[in-house]
Amino acid sequence: MSNKTNQQWGGRFSEPTDAFVARFTASVDFDKRLYKQDIQGSVAHARMLTQVGVLTQEECDAILRGLGEIRVEIERGEFEWSVALEDVHMNIEAALTHKIGVIGKKLHTGRSRNDQVATDIRLYLRDETDLILDELSRLQQGLLELAEREADTIMPGFTHLQTAQPVTFGHHLMAWFEMLSRDYERFVDCRKRINILPLGAAALAGTTYPIDRHYTAELLKFSAPAGNSLDAVSDRDFAIEFCAASSVLLMHMTRMSEELVLWASAQFNFVDLPDRFCTGSSIMPQKKNPDVPELVRGKSGRVYGHLFSLLTLMKSQPLAYNKDNQEDKEPLFDTVDTVKGCLRAFADMVPALQARKEVMREAALRGFSTATDLADYLVRKGVAFRDAHEVVGLSVAYGIRMGKDLGRWNCLNYSSSRA
Repeated sequence: MSNKTNQQWGGRFSEPTDAFVARFTASVDFDKRLYKQDIQGSVAHARMLTQVGVLTQEECDAILRGLGEIRVEIERGEFEWSVALEDVHMNIEAALTHKIGVIGKKLHTGRSRNDQVATDIRLYLRDETDLILDELSRLQQGLLELAEREADTIMPGFTHLQTAQPVTFGHHLMAWFEMLSRDYERFVDCRKRINILPLGAAALAGTTYPIDRHYTAELLKFSAPAGNSLDAVSDRDFAIEFCAASSVLLMHMTRMSEELVLWASAQFNFVDLPDRFCTGSSIMPQKKNPDVPELVRGKSGRVYGHLFSLLTLMKSQPLAYNKDNQEDKEPLFDTVDTVKGCLRAFADMVPALQARKEVMREAALRGFSTATDLADYLVRKGVAFRDAHEVVGLSVAYGIRMGKDLGRWNCLNYSSSRA
């Protein structure tokens, strides 16, 4: 067997895998990130096999002990990962067999790498979704505290990036809060579809062993086993949905970022970003660059790209599992890392924002921001709204010609006379 190929599956092969192909098809360099979930799934699988009588209690104890030792070795950086063993699953199984002998080979009874990896990814994404929800909550709490602090801070509201009507800074921040609330709901809803157990589907057609999928689901805290074995091993909808929710979240964060970049500029000067979230220039000594919101704005592109990568990956795939699906992990992992990083940066930065209250108020006095209020005032005095709209429009035109804003010049008498 030594002159053939991977001993875990090489029985029918007469020659070893080409060295380049072995490297090209291996995934261990990135899927070793799933080691905790792989061991977690294997522990549950071993306990289930013991529950139904496929393994003895002594065999189960040996497997659990060996898996525990392997986890410690990995976390200490002592575990030797092998590209020849292709992936995280084979590396851990080979190490287990090396530790406890032939009993280690019994662990894979009633399962396949197809349902094993699908389970690992779901366990991983469930854990990461919970962390993202925690960071989202932290950012929302920071926004809420800042909004309460700035509840009376007057600023101009904008449409088309043109001065529209006065609002408060607190009210504006709560618009951000509402965006994130919808994002939170999307991740919560996505988590429901992540939390389905594929284990038990085996390669695609289930297994003849008397396994108990409901018991495995209970051990791993999944809400239910998958309903169809072919779909269980080939479904990546949950990963696509996660990336879609992440894309919407990053879209919202780009909107926040753009406003922070504008507000921190000398032209607006509405807010002061803490120095620790900015950088300077190598040539211009006066510069204070809003790097965090700029970078968050830019990182949206990679998350959007990962969503499209996964959609394209799954396009036209026949049932059931295909090697294409190995390409799901890197975009998914990077999406997780990017979203967590962006949320952490904002959750740390937002509560430390300092509003320049007087600058905001002064800006609200410019651009005829009270024109709508003046029209409403005339309506309350009995003028039809369309007539009031025209009167105030003429007043604004006059103010522009005279170089005076409604906030600095009482044009009511003029407006009334034109009425």
